[in-house]
Amino acid sequence: MSDIPPLVTILLYLAGAALLLFALVKGCGLVVIGDSEVGVVTKKFGFKNLETGRLVALNGESGIQVDTLPPGWHFFLWPWQYSVETVKMVIVPESEIALVIANDGRSIPDGRNLGDKIDCDNYQDGRTFLSKGGFKGRQVGKLTTGTYRINTRLFTIITRNLAANYGLEEESLELVSIPPNSIGVVTILDGKSLSEGEIAAPVTPEHSSFQAEQKFLDNGGFRGLQQEVILPGTWSINPWFASVKIEPMTQIPVAHVGVVISFVGPAGKDVSGEDFKYGDIVENGCRGVWQKPMNPGVYPINPKTTKIEIVPTSNFVLNWSDRSETHGLDKELQAIRVQSKDGFEFPMAVQQIIHVPYDVAPHLIARFGTMENLIRNVLEPLVGNYFRNAGQAHPILEFILSRKERQEVARSYVSDQLRTFNVEGVDTLIGDIQPPAELMKTLQDRKLAEEGSATITMQMELEKKRQEKERQTALADSQRELVHSEQAVKISAQNAEAAKAKAAGEASVKITQANADAETRKITADAEGQALKLRSTNEADSIKLLASANAEQIKLTGQAEAEVIQLKTDAIGKSSYAAIEVARCLANSSIKLVPEIMLGGGGNAGPADALLGLLAVNAARDVQKQGKGKECAPEILPEA
Repeated sequence: MSDIPPLVTILLYLAGAALLLFALVKGCGLVVIGDSEVGVVTKKFGFKNLETGRLVALNGESGIQVDTLPPGWHFFLWPWQYSVETVKMVIVPESEIALVIANDGRSIPDGRNLGDKIDCDNYQDGRTFLSKGGFKGRQVGKLTTGTYRINTRLFTIITRNLAANYGLEEESLELVSIPPNSIGVVTILDGKSLSEGEIAAPVTPEHSSFQAEQKFLDNGGFRGLQQEVILPGTWSINPWFASVKIEPMTQIPVAHVGVVISFVGPAGKDVSGEDFKYGDIVENGCRGVWQKPMNPGVYPINPKTTKIEIVPTSNFVLNWSDRSETHGLDKELQAIRVQSKDGFEFPMAVQQIIHVPYDVAPHLIARFGTMENLIRNVLEPLVGNYFRNAGQAHPILEFILSRKERQEVARSYVSDQLRTFNVEGVDTLIGDIQPPAELMKTLQDRKLAEEGSATITMQMELEKKRQEKERQTALADSQRELVHSEQAVKISAQNAEAAKAKAAGEASVKITQANADAETRKITADAEGQALKLRSTNEADSIKLLASANAEQIKLTGQAEAEVIQLKTDAIGKSSYAAIEVARCLANSSIKLVPEIMLGGGGNAGPADALLGLLAVNAARDVQKQGKGKECAPEILPEA
């Protein structure tokens, strides 16, 4: 031993201690279960054996024990007597469910497919399940989202990833999702059988939209198609218990009603009246055609138990042509083939506008079943036969040309016939008429010839009108010139008269003005004479004094100027010189035109003497104005 290294010695001691510990553990029967595990115990031998047909021991018998081991340390499970299998806990993910198969328990009664749900803590308490009489086989109960400690030897748990192993679709273990504006039509796979003649089970209360499966069975629910539907939402439903088919909700458009034909419910009393012999109409809620139709809206109606016939209540059009309206009721109608009296066959499009009153809709459905049947069995033969008969009574051209009359007669006829079905025929309209191409070619050629002849005639008429227009234009031009000449003569005469009148008027004005001027001058002259006389009297002394003072100067100046004037007078003559001086003085002074000195008829004084006298007066005035007018006064001082 002294040759063994110390490290090896330590390892040998540790190995020995481990073996001793293992022996102690095994000797004490210790079993350790992890936190996420379950211990399933099997008893190898004991004093009691299991009954025949049983799998799990409930009272300590040999075999698989009903109780499981939770997480922790468990002693005295001697390995020579017990074997312990550790299994993982069952985990059901979100939005999924898990199904359960019990491997032990009572046999399921005849007529049942699933074992009743036992209150056993979601199959985690196997003892309670067996003690309360749980059934062997597929269970009506299910596991929803969560984690479970389950004896997997007593219960087989089917999760989504194991669905294929048991003949299931993976989607069947997901929550059932019903989208908006949809419903879930449910067929129950377990429960009581329906009575003979029933196609759907009545409503069973208190089952939370088929999620509380055991509650449904306890309340007497029937297997098979259910009248009740599932509304939009997410639901956990056992696919072994119920199958769900998603269907759209029933939509009744505006301006329509829904006539209800119910295949379920109690038998109702006919309320259609004695005059209606074509079917029964019952009160709402009974089996048959309901008396009151449904108004526009969206309804969660089971299409497997109730049929809704949509009936338009506003005016709608049916086309006998290649065109179809959006309601689709006329999709099978074609253009009417008409044969005329003269043997031509042609297609004709027709439109029929009808109206179904609100309260008449149930009667129509009770009588014909559908609106399509009404159109196919009544309107199509009624309208088609009328126009075929009308076509055979007239030649094709007459029929085409009398289209308006044919349309009015058809409207009246169809309306009368529809009235017997309580349907209003609003109007009948003839659409496109397509005569044979050969006939149309002949008619077109004839029409072209007629139009050509009419065109030539029209051109001749236009030429005549053109010539007449030119003649009338020439006459109008001559007349215009004549009128212009006449107007010119009249204008000349009027201008002459106007000139004459104007001259007379101007002469009269001039005479009047001259008289007025003469009178004015006369008055002015008298006034100025008086004024001059007064001024002469008042200023005489001043003038004498001034004259005396200036006499000598004036005399000398006058003598000089007299000599100049004498020379001028001798050269051009006294009269000419006087005229020149008058003009000069008038240009430089404000002498009035009317002379203040008038010449008489007698004596030897001439115009020159008068002018000299006038100049003398002006000279005297200028003297009074302090020397003004000196240019004229000196020349008139010398004697003539």
